[in-house]
Amino acid sequence: MFPLPPEDRTLSPYTGWTRAHWEAVADGLLAAVEPYRSADGAVINLPGRESWSRCDGLEGYARTFLLAAFRVAGGGPEELLAPYARGLESGPGVWQPVEDRTQPMVEAASIALSLWLTRERLWDRLAPATRERVAAYLAEALRHEPVDNNWWLFPAMVGGFLSAAGRHAEEADAAVERGLARIEPWYAGDGWYADGDNRSFDHYNGWAMHLYPALLAHLSGHGSPGPRLRRFLESYALTFDQDGGMLHQGRSLTYRFASATSLFAGALLDATPLSPGQTRRIASGVLRRFLDAGALSAEGLLTLGWHGPHEPSLQSYSGSASPYWASKAFLGLLLPADHPVWTSPEEPGPTGLAALPGPGLVVQNTGDVARLLNHGSQHHPGDPLYDRYAYSTRTAPTVRVPDNHFGMVRPDGTVTGRGTITPRGAGSAGDLAWAASAGDGVESLSVIRGAVEVRVHRVAPGSPVRQTGWALVADPADGPGARVRDGDGLVSELVAVCGYSRAYVADDPEGSAFGAPAAVPVLEGVAADGWAVSAAVLGGAPAGAPSATADDITLTVPSAAVAADEITLTWPDGTRHAFQVRAPDAAA
Repeated sequence: MFPLPPEDRTLSPYTGWTRAHWEAVADGLLAAVEPYRSADGAVINLPGRESWSRCDGLEGYARTFLLAAFRVAGGGPEELLAPYARGLESGPGVWQPVEDRTQPMVEAASIALSLWLTRERLWDRLAPATRERVAAYLAEALRHEPVDNNWWLFPAMVGGFLSAAGRHAEEADAAVERGLARIEPWYAGDGWYADGDNRSFDHYNGWAMHLYPALLAHLSGHGSPGPRLRRFLESYALTFDQDGGMLHQGRSLTYRFASATSLFAGALLDATPLSPGQTRRIASGVLRRFLDAGALSAEGLLTLGWHGPHEPSLQSYSGSASPYWASKAFLGLLLPADHPVWTSPEEPGPTGLAALPGPGLVVQNTGDVARLLNHGSQHHPGDPLYDRYAYSTRTAPTVRVPDNHFGMVRPDGTVTGRGTITPRGAGSAGDLAWAASAGDGVESLSVIRGAVEVRVHRVAPGSPVRQTGWALVADPADGPGARVRDGDGLVSELVAVCGYSRAYVADDPEGSAFGAPAAVPVLEGVAADGWAVSAAVLGGAPAGAPSATADDITLTVPSAAVAADEITLTWPDGTRHAFQVRAPDAAA
């Protein structure tokens, strides 16, 4: 990795990183891509796989331009813009044209935003003919149809810049209005947007759905996204653990530390529930976590994957320059050096529990682990990045032996999928939270209290069933029953409450984004009365702590009593909670 300043453990007792580290990382990332820039400066062709769009050179230019723009707008050296200015001379004649639902529309937004952020230093100094050609290229984003999801915000960003620059003003203003109006029906509540006319709740909330309205408001005064952004951050901030881990859930995970973008956006708009020290602590933790874990190649390039290269974390649209959407995280540099986010001592990020009825999620943060219970988010049925019942910052989905899955066992030994997820609600009561949903032939309920998550499923009486738990990178022979421990002392365990008769640990040799092989706790049995109930735990030592501390974990689970359509959980301290779970046929 490139040189970094010395750590400052007085100002940043948790990460050691300061604004100077963010600046050094930005400079290092920009320097690393320069050898791959074309002679005319308009494309950056990075080594690696080609995306389906075949616009990788344009992506390389646009996404690193955004990084340079944040750096310069935040007081960095103007010479960082020189190669991008050179690229603007020939770019409109070299870049793929913007057409309906094509990748250049995405990249046009990054180019427009970069020009807007650095207008006085770059755009205003371009030759008039160059400005005309670039404006004409960008304006095509106003005239073509975006994909019906977060893409509506790309023409809006282009429109915001062109309007400010006095180009194509009528079309530009209309694009801003269309984009903001289109995402409005997708607001589900609790600060969360679906990414389109579906129930896809994921990291696009932070690095798109909230980001672009926030930047439009910051740069043009258009709109007032602050209240929703603040509400979103109340729960989203809980999805980062104390070691800088982010949730491995949803698509485009190779954007990695772009997940920190909305934290800085909240500070920029003064629309955050976090203290300045919490904002920097979480954001710096995420950035450092990925860089320390091997996200960079030997040449200093961001790799396609998670910690390092990891094919299952990618999508067909992922190409060699895709990871540079992570540049969005450097929005934090727009906060001046004397802003409290950069001058306040780091503080621990928030912990706690949040039930989100709108998206149908529950988020819990215990410090060492952050997890999400999923009863409402789905992209396409069968996608492991959306279909699991739970996700965390210390685990990732497995494929050969699906983690955190429940299904009926077919005669050939295969297990049914979750099917289309229909949310049944979410809520909280004191130190407990719950969420429920229906799938194909099953009604499901997750209840979490402290370290224990109870997983309740109701199926047709007599159904053979299988429940899996959290997958860890570990030897499957590590422990008895459905219990496994990894090298950091993290424990994953499943305990049968009713409906299961066999407990074991299955081996997935392909592993997960955290490594291979993976070990997955499994329960199997016959749900004689239609009820299958288990308790799951994921906890133990914080990352890097001695593994021996995991032996101190004792899983105490509630008992369950069922009557008609109600299940009553009685916890070891005597506390009782009752929940309605209808039979699948009755709920259909």
